[in-house]
Amino acid sequence: MADSISFFTSLPEDINFKIASLLQVRDLCALGCSSKFWKQLCFSDSIWYHLLTHRWPLFRSPLSPNLKTWKRLYFERHIELGLRAVSVERFLKACSRNESLEVGDYLQAFEIINGARFGFEDIQRFLFKPEMNVLVNLVGVHYCITNLGIPGDNLLEVLRTCEISNRHVCVKWWKLGRWIYGYRGRDELLFRWVSLADLATKENESVLGVLRRGTVLEVLRVQISAVGHKSIPWSYQDAQ
Repeated sequence: MADSISFFTSLPEDINFKIASLLQVRDLCALGCSSKFWKQLCFSDSIWYHLLTHRWPLFRSPLSPNLKTWKRLYFERHIELGLRAVSVERFLKACSRNESLEVGDYLQAFEIINGARFGFEDIQRFLFKPEMNVLVNLVGVHYCITNLGIPGDNLLEVLRTCEISNRHVCVKWWKLGRWIYGYRGRDELLFRWVSLADLATKENESVLGVLRRGTVLEVLRVQISAVGHKSIPWSYQDAQ
C-alpha cells in the first residue's frame, strides 16, 4: 500500500486528478477513505465541482459556493432528482386507470422531469428501472430523445443494459372524422403497439409525434396504456 501511494504522489497533480475524476462516485468516496493522500484529493472541492458540472452542465447553484462545498451541492442535487423521480412515479400511478393514462397527465409528468433538468445519467438511474411501470420508462425515453438529443444507438444500448428495451406500450388516438361532401365521417381510432427500442430508433416516430402534440387540431384524445399485447385486436394492428 505504501509503495502504491508513493507511486501516485510522484505523479503530476493533474494526472491524479484525472484518475480520480474518472471514477464512479461510490468508488471515489471509497478511494478517499483509503489514505490521507487520496482523502485530500478525492474530497477536494475541485473534484466535486468537476463531477457536478460534468453531470449537470446547466446546473447553477442559487447559493455562493463559499457557503456550501461542491460535494454537498452534488449530493443535494442527486437526492433532489431522486425525489422528483419518485414523485413522477407516484403521479403516474395515481393518474392511471386500468394501466391506462390520458395524454394530459402524461405530459404533466414529462414537464416535472423537464423542469428539474434531468441529465442522461439521472434518467438511467431513476427512470430506467425494469421494476417500474413501463409508462415511467416511456417518459424517460421521450425526454432523452426530444430534450437531451441522445443518439438512437446510444439510447438503445442503455435500454438494453437496463433490460427495458423490449417493454411495450400501446398509444391510441382518436381523430376527428373527415369532411366529405359536406358531411363529417365517423371519428377514427388509431393505435400503435410499440417497444421502447422502437421509439429509441425512431421506427415509430409518428407515435412520438402524437405524444409530443397531445390533443391538438384534429386529435380528440390520446391514451397511453401498458396493457398486455394479447388484449389488442389483431385486425387493428396495422391501422394507419
